Amino acid sequence: MKVLITGGAGFLGSHLCDLFVKKGHTVIAMDNLLTGNMENIAHLIGNKKFRFIHHDVTEFIFVPGKLDAILHFASPASPIDYLNFPIQTLKVGSLGTHKALGLAKEKKAIFLLASTSEVYGDPLVHPQKETYWGNVNPIGPRGVYDEAKRFAEALTMAYHRFHGVDVKIVRIFNTFGPRMRKNDGRVVPSFIDQALKGEPLTVFGDGSQTRSFCYVSDLAEGIYRLVLSNTHEPINIGNQEEMTVLEFARIIKKMTKTKSQIVFKDLPVDDPKVRQPDIALAKKLLQWEPQVPVKEGLKKTIQWFTKH
Repeated sequence: MKVLITGGAGFLGSHLCDLFVKKGHTVIAMDNLLTGNMENIAHLIGNKKFRFIHHDVTEFIFVPGKLDAILHFASPASPIDYLNFPIQTLKVGSLGTHKALGLAKEKKAIFLLASTSEVYGDPLVHPQKETYWGNVNPIGPRGVYDEAKRFAEALTMAYHRFHGVDVKIVRIFNTFGPRMRKNDGRVVPSFIDQALKGEPLTVFGDGSQTRSFCYVSDLAEGIYRLVLSNTHEPINIGNQEEMTVLEFARIIKKMTKTKSQIVFKDLPVDDPKVRQPDIALAKKLLQWEPQVPVKEGLKKTIQWFTKH
């Protein structure tokens, strides 16, 4: 296949570039580098199966020749990023998705939307199934991300129903691994960075809120299988192994052998109290479930952070 990955220089996008190239496909990564980083794809530059285009997908997208699939991963994706870039987040979810879908329609390509577990908001249903419509505050500070993704899902399904575009929607749950930015505000890079520096590990609230962490290689494999599937409905991809944020801080503290203490700060507005995917659909339709244990993934991630 010839594949376009928007947001290809980002954390998830770059790992998808690696996977598709490894499997023998030709990859075009497109990124405006607002939150992406060329270092994430530097090892692919010069590979005949790969090229990079510096472009903002909220503007008209031109790619010559055929395309078999478009994976739309362009978007700020961490709380710090979408609070710093609220308008850009809304624009890439709306205008960017529209431009990418238009290209998919023109090229008769598969279109995969990177959606998020954030469409479930602060869920009242646990674990979260794809049939759950969510509990989102549209005007809260997180709404710029949550509603951008919810709109993107609606637009994607409209293109499927009205134009017949072959669409896929992946709802991504908490993912971690090498190439995360240490200051992006997410739990894993924040804890690891603080631990390696000997700084206090910052837990928001009392730490009883839960998350389910999936290693990035597992997520990428699930997305790859979704691209090749026949389904058009949203599918959760994530790890069902749920733990509290406080438990996670203690695990990282132990694995890094840091003397850092754990400190508590006020919980951010609309921070979800629980987060756990129901992955029955992924198991059934994609024959997919996570393979990398959380501690094994953490070991690799800590090694990467130590080196960088």
